[in-house]
Order: sequence, then structure tokens, then C-alpha cells
Amino acid sequence: MGLLIGPNKRVKENIVFPPGLFPHKIKTRDELRVEAVFESCAFKTGISCVLGGAFGAALGLFSASVDPNVTGGAVDPSKMTVRQVFSDMKAKSVSYAKNFAIVGAMFAAIECTIESHRAKTDWKNGTMAGALTGGLIGFRAGLKPGLLGAAGFAAFSTIIDYYLR
Repeated sequence: MGLLIGPNKRVKENIVFPPGLFPHKIKTRDELRVEAVFESCAFKTGISCVLGGAFGAALGLFSASVDPNVTGGAVDPSKMTVRQVFSDMKAKSVSYAKNFAIVGAMFAAIECTIESHRAKTDWKNGTMAGALTGGLIGFRAGLKPGLLGAAGFAAFSTIIDYYLR
């Protein structure tokens, strides 16, 4: 009886309410902290950068294996050494990895910023982020490529959002 009434009260962390009142169990402080970290813009940008870099490296490796003539055609492909082939594969993989990492990080940062500012999660965030990212990448080559890049990336982002949601 002393255990039930005494000062040694245990606090239950996993309180479950009936389904009609609350649909979810109450989250602990640690769960809320982890959720806040995973939903932060910095985390989303970092993950997009790392995964974009990994995808770009894999794509660069595949691209280098399909087209080994990176040296500009000065060397006959049948006379290339293993060292030259691996050097070309490394250069192409690193180049693709950098580009995909930058594009992934830019898109994730812009989309998260727009989503935080609008306080809505819908297809418009991805479309606006795609347009801004494509425009920023394309404007390095000029006005017309910037506009085409913005339109193309926005259309691609909208289609991907449509199929994933």
C-alpha cells in the first residue's frame, strides 16, 4: 500500500489516450528535440548536399565508364593505361559530385526557406524553389539560359512534387 500512496511516484512517458480523444501519444522532450533537428533547414540542406554528391559521384563514374575519351582524343582509347582510365574516372566523378551536391543544397535551402516563410507545405514551394534554383544556375550563362533554366527546373520540380505527394 505504501508503494501506491507513498512519495515514490513514477511518471509514465508513454501515456496513450483513447483514439477518440487524441490520435497520437505525447512525445517526450528528446523526441521533440530530435524532430526539431531533422526538420531544420540546415539538416535538410546538409543531407541534400551529401546525397546529391553521392548520386553525382555514381553518375560520374557511370558516365566515365561509357565515354572514356576525356583526354580530348589525343590518346587512342585502346592504348590508354589503367592509371589514365582511373584518373579520368576520378576527375569526372568528382566534377559530377560537386555539381549535384551544389544543386541539391541550393534547392533544399531555397525550398526550406520558402516553406518556412509561407508556413505552408504544398506544391508551390517546390515550384518556386525550382524556378529560383534553375534561374540562378542558368544566369551564369546569360539571360536566356537563366529563364529557360528557371522554367525547366520549375516544371521538373512541379512534376516530381505531383507524383510524390
